[in-house]
Amino acid sequence: MIAHLISIGNELLIGDTVNTNASWLGQFLHDRGVQVTQVHTITDEPEQIKFTIQQALDKADLVISTGGLGPTLDDVTKKSLAELFGVGMRHEKSVEKHIKELFHRRNLPYSKSNQAQSLIPNNAELLFNATGTAPGMLFTEQDSVLVVLPGVPHEMKHIMTTQVAPRLQEWGSLNIFETRYLKVAGIGESHLIDNWLPNIKCILNESIDLAFLPSKGQVCLRLTGRGQSRKEAISRIKSLSLEIEQRLGNLIYSDEKEDTLDRALGRILIQNGYRLATAESCTGGLMGHMLTETPGSSAYMQGGVIAYNNAIKMSQLGVDASVLKQKGAVSAEVALQMAKGVAQLMGVECGISSTGVAGPGGGSPEKPVGTVWIGFFTPTQQFAVRAEFSNSRSLNKLQSVITGFEILRRCLLGIDELPYNLQRVYLDALEPVDQAKKGLSHTLPSRDSLHS
Repeated sequence: MIAHLISIGNELLIGDTVNTNASWLGQFLHDRGVQVTQVHTITDEPEQIKFTIQQALDKADLVISTGGLGPTLDDVTKKSLAELFGVGMRHEKSVEKHIKELFHRRNLPYSKSNQAQSLIPNNAELLFNATGTAPGMLFTEQDSVLVVLPGVPHEMKHIMTTQVAPRLQEWGSLNIFETRYLKVAGIGESHLIDNWLPNIKCILNESIDLAFLPSKGQVCLRLTGRGQSRKEAISRIKSLSLEIEQRLGNLIYSDEKEDTLDRALGRILIQNGYRLATAESCTGGLMGHMLTETPGSSAYMQGGVIAYNNAIKMSQLGVDASVLKQKGAVSAEVALQMAKGVAQLMGVECGISSTGVAGPGGGSPEKPVGTVWIGFFTPTQQFAVRAEFSNSRSLNKLQSVITGFEILRRCLLGIDELPYNLQRVYLDALEPVDQAKKGLSHTLPSRDSLHS
């Protein structure tokens, strides 16, 4: 079954109201085997409403509109539909009674404007709204069904759940959709496609879909299989999933939609019996914040130091004053000394640090805004990485954290390639690595190892 969604209201187009109805309906219908292929957001103009609904009915099996059913002058959906279908309006006594009872309970006056809400087109089937005053309506036009719902989200959801969903099977064949998510970090969308997944489209067809959902520093791959049964849908994405996993390997940090990079890092720390401490300058505590968002993170997160001032870098983390003077706070040397210093201060195996020019000011030709050094101290490696981000302060902080977590995750898994082709910088002045602590496990730990 193919569905189109239509959201009606000037407030949606000018940004006064966020259109959450369309996203909720898209997910609701997808979960029930209905494929939404188009979403329209239109004005309250009658001609626009009639044109868009007619176009949708010509193309889709199911059309769902939201909005424009209230008592005000700009609520013209019902009148527009009556004109579109060439019918008059009828009075629904049950709706009027319901509205009057609601107003009585709330001690509000009942007006002519509210009475107009009990009028619906003659060819409409009433969808009773038990949670509000605007009833929904259902129209059957040739081979298509039109469902008209109020724009108030909780009223729309109630009618969809109780009166529309049980009838979907009547209106057309429903597919079963099975979806799987694979998440990677530190790989740009275009780089992922060109270098890791070339020719992946050869595996795709109308029953197997692959979508790339990029976010800051990460890409979520959504694999969707469609079939007449759950077993059929799963089998159709199995080959695609195996192919992608074979190509990406441990670059995939999770196969769960709601999982996060910090949790994936935490699982690896737990598997190896390591604890982590953070030393943050330009990220201002964001590393520690993200690590401690997960219940039970005290199993691997020991603590941290926000060393925004150079005096704190020296007094708390043991950064050498001469290094700060010669190299500057934004340098590989300082990042490394911060990471090592916080690990020693907290008595842990791993330390990670950040020092950079977050912006929007403070940059120089040698160290422009967005320059960040991230330091790493582990039982097997001590190195720093220079990254160049944007001129957005908040974005620089977030990308620094995500990049740092992904580098540390790869380091602990023994993956040599760094995100975005970044390069490690080693300093011979640091103490040699304790060789006895080498030999980390390269298998991805189970989520069951992290308890809340």
